[in-house]
Amino acid sequence: MKYVVLIGDGMADMPLRDLGDKTPLQYARTPSMDVLTQKGVYGMVRTIPQGMHPGSDVANLSILGYNPSEYYSGRAPLEAASMGIELLEDDVAYRCNLVTLKHNADRTRAIMEDYSGGHITTEESRVLIDEIHKELGSDAIAFYPGISYRHLMIWSKGSIEVECVPPHDIIGRDIMDYLPVGEGEEVLRKIMMDSLSVLARHPVNMKRINNGERPGNSIWLWGQGKKPSLPTFRDKYSLEGALVSAVDLTKGLGIYAGFRILKVPGVTGYLDTNYEGKAEAALKALRDVDFVYVHVEAPDEAGHSGAYGDKIRAIEDFDTRVVAQVMAGMKAFQKYRILLLPDHPTPVALKTHTDTPVPFVMFDNSALRENKGMTFDEGIGDHDDAIVMEEGFRLMDSFINGELFTGS
Repeated sequence: MKYVVLIGDGMADMPLRDLGDKTPLQYARTPSMDVLTQKGVYGMVRTIPQGMHPGSDVANLSILGYNPSEYYSGRAPLEAASMGIELLEDDVAYRCNLVTLKHNADRTRAIMEDYSGGHITTEESRVLIDEIHKELGSDAIAFYPGISYRHLMIWSKGSIEVECVPPHDIIGRDIMDYLPVGEGEEVLRKIMMDSLSVLARHPVNMKRINNGERPGNSIWLWGQGKKPSLPTFRDKYSLEGALVSAVDLTKGLGIYAGFRILKVPGVTGYLDTNYEGKAEAALKALRDVDFVYVHVEAPDEAGHSGAYGDKIRAIEDFDTRVVAQVMAGMKAFQKYRILLLPDHPTPVALKTHTDTPVPFVMFDNSALRENKGMTFDEGIGDHDDAIVMEEGFRLMDSFINGELFTGS
């Protein structure tokens, strides 16, 4: 048996008046996802445990079969693993976004204009983070460049008991209400404020401004945590696995789970990502492993931007350029299963994640169903035969052991 999990990050949403009270997922044309739903087992799953922050880290940990209440230790340590940074026991990793702050006339207040610094390029951001490290780094604090706006700060013997807010949760809001609070807040606030003077008139940002692009004029620290300890996916399910994603967070999860991390040129985590390359890499990997996890970030990024047109485009691209390709390629194997779902909702009206349940479908080529007229969207939960799974980390157990196919 071969297994593929297809994650359209943040695809789930809320109805929008501009779309005739449909969600972007309902409005988008998704023939491939619909076919899986018409032939598979479907339902709703809560990937975010009650009381936990609705982050992609928690959601994907849950989807992979790990109980976040037991194994979650923070977002940034996962990204550190993907970037090849070995954390010591006393190290605390912080996610370090390059963001765009918009100041008032006398620069006494600022709002979070863009959590991604205008989706700054990796080449540009590396120069900026290197400058931040040179000016603000110390024996205890180091900065590491990542991809686009996503970077890391490692604080040796640093504080973890501090409340930090993700920048994508506060778009258009005054940052003074969301600065770090708790043990170590003085250190974190000073670094964030000092970054303004380092970045404000940096040549990279001046060039971006002259080109009509948003500058990465500040850093924003959040998502802190220490090195986690996970059993491998092989230990849990006796399966060798691989993972493909453009996002360090997801790749870091894969590393801790013991997966082979597939490298695909041209993956960006945005609308211009190499969709076909991800599908091709997944199918090729299945010649050697039993399980592949395919993660596509683009719908989530569009949700954070509040652009429903971009989100519809991202969903349709995911359907035609990933799901359809994987479905066609899986026919080369005698027995296979496909699990399809968003990790969490990212409503364009809110520009941030929510913790509400998401639709899922499981497809087994040897246990086909007849669900005529079904479509893959949030309305799945309205059907009487929809499965409701409150503990999302149990979804993977059901997918691997096939109990939902034999029990209904």
